[in-house]
Amino acid sequence: MERKNTREVRIGDRVIGGGNPILIQSMTNTKTEDAAATVSQIHQLEAAGCDIIRCAVPHMEAAAALKEIKKQISIPLVADIHFDYRLAIAAIENGADKIRINPGNIGDQDRVRAVVDAARERNIPIRVGVNGGSLEKELLEKYHGVTPEGLVESALAQAALIEDMGYENLVISIKSSDVLMCARAHELIAAKTDHPLHVGITEAGTLYSGNIKSAVGLGIILYQGIGDTIRVSLTGAPLEEVKSAKRILKTLGLRKGGVEVVSCPTCGRTQIDLIGLANQVETLVQDIPLDLKVAVMGCVVNGPGEAREADIGIAGGKGEGLLIKKGEIVKKVPESELLACLREELLNWNP
Repeated sequence: MERKNTREVRIGDRVIGGGNPILIQSMTNTKTEDAAATVSQIHQLEAAGCDIIRCAVPHMEAAAALKEIKKQISIPLVADIHFDYRLAIAAIENGADKIRINPGNIGDQDRVRAVVDAARERNIPIRVGVNGGSLEKELLEKYHGVTPEGLVESALAQAALIEDMGYENLVISIKSSDVLMCARAHELIAAKTDHPLHVGITEAGTLYSGNIKSAVGLGIILYQGIGDTIRVSLTGAPLEEVKSAKRILKTLGLRKGGVEVVSCPTCGRTQIDLIGLANQVETLVQDIPLDLKVAVMGCVVNGPGEAREADIGIAGGKGEGLLIKKGEIVKKVPESELLACLREELLNWNP
């Protein structure tokens, strides 16, 4: 797909915009001032594929902890700031690679300027974040509530405020928990600015409903070539956000690497525990660094044909199973040995 052309922005040692790969973000849910716990979680997220991490900075103790956290991690660190401009300045002084603010709740222009000056001194980007809950009263009245047009007008006005101060090292995010509103807002803003866009469906919900909303919303937005970084916002473990983001990008062909598991739905012909087997295979391949498609089929009649487009697959029948490569049956094994057989093939993969 053709990506929208946006400016390049450097965040630590990563670059977004300008056609660079879309990067995955998540946010820690530890107390930021607990540096050890926060670093531990960031290491787990980084290992899972997180490219940029954001930490809440609700007070000075959290801002001070950023210095120690930064020393122990290798991905860019973003400080999430609300209301107190002094926290933004402290976060910058303690090594944040980017700060996320809503200029509308930071205070008057002098306070915003103080933050901008601190960011300019270290040449770190500012992410201007706007969502439905932060929309200004006058825009709510103008548009009779939260609308895509209102979100865009607010975000561009906030960005313009900083640009008028002579600083254009910006990333913009406009989020809503309403999937279609969010998609429309991104269509509108992508036509009006070339600043990189951080994309996500905010307050998406629990692991189940949040993943569905995020996949639909991000799918619509990303398929139009819009977006330079993404976050899947879930009420759950941040690790699940990263896994979901990777899968969304891979499904759209926007990220390579990692084993993709495809499996058939169960039906009356199924004679094995296909659901259990497919889940075991998905767990098995999580740490295997191959760019492969693995098929898990529950029928020895249709399995080989259905698995033809996969690199490797297994199909189970009553008491026995088949190992399939590129649609060709290469081995028949007892059902109890299917998983072990697949594991051995993947660990010793030779295309």
